[in-house]
Amino acid sequence: MRFWVAVALAALSLPSAVDAKKTPAQPPAVEGQTVQAPVAEGGFPYLLFIPKGYNESGADRWPLVIFLHGSGERGTDINVVKKHGPPMLVEKNPAFPFIVISPQLPEQSDTIGEYWPVPPLEAILDHAMKTLRVDPSRVYLTGLSLGGIATWEWGTTHPEHFAALAPVAAFGDPKKACNAKEVPVWAFHGDHDDAVDTRGDFEMVDALKKCGAAPRLTIYPNTDHWSWVPAYNDPALWMWLLEQRKPLPAKPAK
Repeated sequence: MRFWVAVALAALSLPSAVDAKKTPAQPPAVEGQTVQAPVAEGGFPYLLFIPKGYNESGADRWPLVIFLHGSGERGTDINVVKKHGPPMLVEKNPAFPFIVISPQLPEQSDTIGEYWPVPPLEAILDHAMKTLRVDPSRVYLTGLSLGGIATWEWGTTHPEHFAALAPVAAFGDPKKACNAKEVPVWAFHGDHDDAVDTRGDFEMVDALKKCGAAPRLTIYPNTDHWSWVPAYNDPALWMWLLEQRKPLPAKPAK
């Protein structure tokens, strides 16, 4: 708990890239983790975590983490999304210093398909930017397994949204990697993963390096597909995310 309090203070002590005086007033939010309905027809329900102190922080803007779960958490019981990663961490740490959005993918069907489709995720992000005090320079995307694959996909399709990507136990399309060459990346994988080949993250990292980027890749020895356990439980990941900021467009001259 002390660690998360310290990280929360560090997060709020960093100067915001947005002028707080011009932040539109927002109604008080429900702090803690709550279930939210889809923001558009055909969209996904999601868990929304508002950190302790959000309402007392005035016009301050907060970093946002979007977490995409794996295939085992698809369905209609959104509480299963809390089994892993950030939505599990915030249940134990109300001082977790990020707003966290964790959508749930329905069961596979003829209309949904196997992977996370990007448009419903875009709708959730757009809604969050309009209704929450999110710092647009600190929006982070992470996911595990199926969600890690989607992290690579969304992050290389629309890199302009994100200050950093953290895919776990995943793979992507190396042909699209250069689209995200300006986005800091830290990928994670187990060396004994028998569900998603470790080469998937290696190939994406190598492709980024060929574009001149400097991505990070952590390979956990003697670790199977569940590499998200050490990855998300490592405070270094969350401190690293807080250090990453996306340059915002310059304000037009008066």
